[in-house]
Amino acid sequence: MLIKKEISTQINDMILYNVTINVAPDIEKDFLEWMRGTHIPEVMATGIFTEHKFCRLIHQSDDGSTNYAIQYFTESMAKMQEYESKHAAALRAKTQERYKEKALAFRTLLEIL
Repeated sequence: MLIKKEISTQINDMILYNVTINVAPDIEKDFLEWMRGTHIPEVMATGIFTEHKFCRLIHQSDDGSTNYAIQYFTESMAKMQEYESKHAAALRAKTQERYKEKALAFRTLLEIL
């Protein structure tokens, strides 16, 4: 299994960094404006990612919250590691400081096949 992983990474290094955020209804409008106008442009300005997509998950939640996914695409795991070491902490802190527990995020890395 490890050998297959190494081979597939050598063939196609493209990485998808997915951030899914559960957003409380009372901050949703501000969150959308801030993500589009501030946060996503700051992430893209790092030069790590080649493109992004901003999505709303289609589902009904009992508490009225909405889930959003921001998908960032980068050319390699090395670029992703650079983002983590140089930029991620500060950018995450801004979001956490602004929204606290009203915008809860989880992150996943996917290899594009």
